[in-house]
Amino acid sequence: MSSGNTVVARPLATGELVEVLPDGTKRPFPPDQTDWTALKAMTDDEINAAARTDPDNPPSQDRPPRRRMPQVRQIRRAFHLSQEEFAERFHIPLSDLQSWEAGTTEPDQATRAYLHVIAVDPDVVVRALARRPAAE
Repeated sequence: MSSGNTVVARPLATGELVEVLPDGTKRPFPPDQTDWTALKAMTDDEINAAARTDPDNPPSQDRPPRRRMPQVRQIRRAFHLSQEEFAERFHIPLSDLQSWEAGTTEPDQATRAYLHVIAVDPDVVVRALARRPAAE
């Protein structure tokens, strides 16, 4: 890109936008000359057609489905345990468990595998955890 085609704009402390000329002088940035009244609202079909041509933002129905996440709350409730009891029994940080159940975060791959083992055979997990060395 040649410097002749580049417009350098800088905001001033006042919030005003100025154009910086090649010699370093500044002048008020030209106002937007777009005729917004000439633009019309897009129809749903036009919006969908435009979205389908954007490779960085495909419509949600074109995105691959999300992985099935372990239903932590259902696993915990199946054992009739409170969040505190479940977290303590399976050595899971309570804040993580609460976050997963609230849907604000998702367990990582290793934790998803661990939750699957808990769901399938919790007694094996409890026995394995009981054999852990006391000092960690």
